[in-house]
Amino acid sequence: MAAAGRAQAARDRVPRIDPYGFERPEDFDYAAYEEFFSTYLVILTRRAIKWSKLLKGGGGVQRSMTVKRYIRKGVPLEHRARVWMGVSGAQAQMDRNPGYYQRLLQGERSASLEEAIRTGSLCPLYARSPPALAPPSAPCLYMSRTFPDNVRFRKDAEPCLQGPLYNVLLAYGHHNHGVGYCQGMNFIAGYLILVTKSEEEAFWLLDALVGRILPADYYSPSMLGLKTDQEVLGELVRLKLPAVAALMDGHGVLWTLVASRWFICLFVDVLPVETVLRVWDCLFSEGSKILFRVALTLLKHHQASILEATSVPDLCEKFKEITRGRFVTECHSFMQRIFSEPGSLSRASITRLRERCRARLLAQG
Repeated sequence: MAAAGRAQAARDRVPRIDPYGFERPEDFDYAAYEEFFSTYLVILTRRAIKWSKLLKGGGGVQRSMTVKRYIRKGVPLEHRARVWMGVSGAQAQMDRNPGYYQRLLQGERSASLEEAIRTGSLCPLYARSPPALAPPSAPCLYMSRTFPDNVRFRKDAEPCLQGPLYNVLLAYGHHNHGVGYCQGMNFIAGYLILVTKSEEEAFWLLDALVGRILPADYYSPSMLGLKTDQEVLGELVRLKLPAVAALMDGHGVLWTLVASRWFICLFVDVLPVETVLRVWDCLFSEGSKILFRVALTLLKHHQASILEATSVPDLCEKFKEITRGRFVTECHSFMQRIFSEPGSLSRASITRLRERCRARLLAQG
């Protein structure tokens, strides 16, 4: 009874909606979260003071060993957009191209691009009015399905983020004709908007991710870059966790079945929100090999549980389970682990694996 009372007390104290607008699920462990956050809040406060001193005086954020160390320890929400814009090169690109984002929205229309976005099913309202002028509260079925549990993306929100999300995706499609629009980009752009609260900054951060940080062809029609990274993960697991690799091979399970969402959404809607943002802090700063560190840490920490799987459905369920619970919710300790548990993971070794896996996929046609 005492435990039930503590759980209810925690439920009463912890807001039902998180700082980013996401509703907490029905089975959310409020007591465990409150216990974690009481400790994490102390860390956040200490980091906020250090970041405020580092960023004192304004100006851009430049890469350095100090900034890298600070980023690994966490970027406070109030500084996150500025830090991401600086270390990713997005701020420099935006400064060199004033007005470019608005020109993309006001330029020539592409029916095929709009249809590509809409057939996740964007509403026809945007087909009748220029995207730049589309009302932010315009109801878009696909946009609301992107984050159905986020109150800021609902059509009755004020302001509603469906319109800004549509605009960012449309502008990027005009900017990068080789990519246009690909599923998964809506989740990424949505998080960028939540963090930056700026369409233009979200656009330039999306450009940094798709154009420079992630390998080429990640979001192209062929998705060759994405398929390559799934193959690379398989090779890394074979090297570092051979028992897990043998189990996967024994059941004939491809990594595309269990891990494609990890990579295509950059762990959005896979890991808890704050954990995803901590991963992205390092993604913008250190590059895409961080994705393999996250994946390998999940697999290594839960290796014993994964090896209990006796069938393909069982294995798929295990892969869902390892992205839930206290291990991933406690984002600070999780981030410490991703830089220790997988062991050495050099940029050169990842590049070699990518080249080898890409060549193999191309040879297979």
